Amino acid sequence: MRSARIKRETEETNIVVELNLDGTGTHEINTTIKFFDHMLASFSKHGFFDLMVKADGDLNHHIIEDTGIVLGDAFKEALGGSDGRESAVRFAYADIPMDESIARCAVDIGGIGGDGRRYTVFVADLNKEQVEDVSTEDIPHFIASFASHANFTIHVYAKGENEHHKVEAIFKALGIALDKATQREERRNVRD
Repeated sequence: MRSARIKRETEETNIVVELNLDGTGTHEINTTIKFFDHMLASFSKHGFFDLMVKADGDLNHHIIEDTGIVLGDAFKEALGGSDGRESAVRFAYADIPMDESIARCAVDIGGIGGDGRRYTVFVADLNKEQVEDVSTEDIPHFIASFASHANFTIHVYAKGENEHHKVEAIFKALGIALDKATQREERRNVRD
């Protein structure tokens, strides 16, 4: 089973993530940040990852950032070493519309080793400072923290009128793209 349980305690946060890559999308999310909980639940549901996240801390920014770190570490562990990544599809993308908004997420999970291929591009029309109870600047920061710790490359592009819809489409697209990329590909024998 490709799964992981990661715990991180700092002076600022206390976070536990349990992840099963081969799940059904069941989730139990409690970060004390309602909109962030909703986004992680959408990510889990549409990516078919079983996901448990328990997080609390001093500031929303720290909780969101450290959750990205721990979730990235969980993906890295669940995929295993080079064998786990080499047997995966590796590249995938998803285009997700949500009413007037659309998001595209493209991923490369092929990062192997300490440095891997960690890179994030985030181009989105986030025009307001807040969406519900989350600062919009924390959304790209979460994705960058996640990508860095998972050794993934993630590109995100989104546009639309409604901030909630844009961000939700991003999390759904990320979940779907990662579900596709982490599937086992029996034809892949070597990593290029």
